[in-house]
Amino acid sequence: MSQDSATATEAARKLTGRRRREVVAVLLFSGGPIFESSIPLSVFGIDRQDAGVPRYRLLVCGGEEGPLRTTGGLELTTPYGLEAISRAGTVVVPAWRSITSPPPAEALDALRRAHEEGARIVGLCTGAFVLAAAGLLDGRPATTHWMYAPTLAKRYPSVHVDPRELFVDDGDVLTSAGTAAGIDLCLHIVRTDHGTEAAGALARRLVVPPRRSGGQERYLDRSLPEEIGSDPLAEVVAWALEHLHEQFDVETLAARAYMSRRTFDRRFRSLTGSAPLQWLITQRVLQAQRLLETSDYSVDEVAGRCGFRSPVALRGHFRRQLGSSPAAYRAAYRARRPQGVAESAATVVETTVPSQGPPPGRRGTPVSAAPVAVAASVGHGEHSLPGPDAFVPGRPALPGQRSAP
Repeated sequence: MSQDSATATEAARKLTGRRRREVVAVLLFSGGPIFESSIPLSVFGIDRQDAGVPRYRLLVCGGEEGPLRTTGGLELTTPYGLEAISRAGTVVVPAWRSITSPPPAEALDALRRAHEEGARIVGLCTGAFVLAAAGLLDGRPATTHWMYAPTLAKRYPSVHVDPRELFVDDGDVLTSAGTAAGIDLCLHIVRTDHGTEAAGALARRLVVPPRRSGGQERYLDRSLPEEIGSDPLAEVVAWALEHLHEQFDVETLAARAYMSRRTFDRRFRSLTGSAPLQWLITQRVLQAQRLLETSDYSVDEVAGRCGFRSPVALRGHFRRQLGSSPAAYRAAYRARRPQGVAESAATVVETTVPSQGPPPGRRGTPVSAAPVAVAASVGHGEHSLPGPDAFVPGRPALPGQRSAP
């Protein structure tokens, strides 16, 4: 959700001491992926005033003793340490090196102090884990890479994790999804600070669209959430994913887990970061999305093969989740697919038993999205990237990408 100018002004007034809004500190650690680290350095560290982009002052800070070793074995030294954060009005934490290891206590103290003094704190991708460890996400909405969202929700249950969004702006604390969504969020910050024209000028310099709509849904896969393997509910989740073509509801899953519905809901949410009903709907829609992309089944057949009780149910949930009707999504997908693409992908998802299933509504979360254009990731190879046909100038937005407010 975007800040309006009044909110931005109020946030600026909260800054204390030597902090200045135009000063951006980027906090780097050993083991961090160089791609995510380079995003805020490029957006905030290059003088582009000749293109109409207001200048930021960049402070690259080491969050621990150097030299810092990045992915690929590169060694970096930073010109500043944690003490420089005391001058920043914005502090950016790129992807954290490991979602299983705790960040340095000194860095967490510096982040808390910056936030208390009015600084805007930003976590890119798994940088959200650092913000959560500092307690800055307690009671707040946040996002991260969809693959790690269940782990974030399980480890920090007071954080309202939404794995569907490219980024979440909660005023003075902002988080983004994987890799390329870091560009979305950084450009959103420029737009919030200096307006649409400045953000558009910067986007042109970076050769990316000025604003990207949609969420992470189109990048999800059916992998089980990290850390689920050792949990007793893993078998139930695996069974559900293998039987999406059948009609079953959350009560069925609770019974398979030998739990009451209430206990199952609580355990499932702590494990995956989502209510079981919403998770089931999302998985059914995702299955429908794949079949629309890779098969010639009619919409009615797709509905049956994804467990929906009727094509009407599929259309309703599909539109709410992806912002398009199934037929329009398929037409746009095929129109945008590059010429000569092999059809072998049609065998990737093949569900053989037509049937139907329930599920109801989805609560939308209003969040802005901005641009991205990346061909490959240097860093976490599993981080999501847009497909080759995702952002082509002059082509209409692919249905399934929600419009930014």
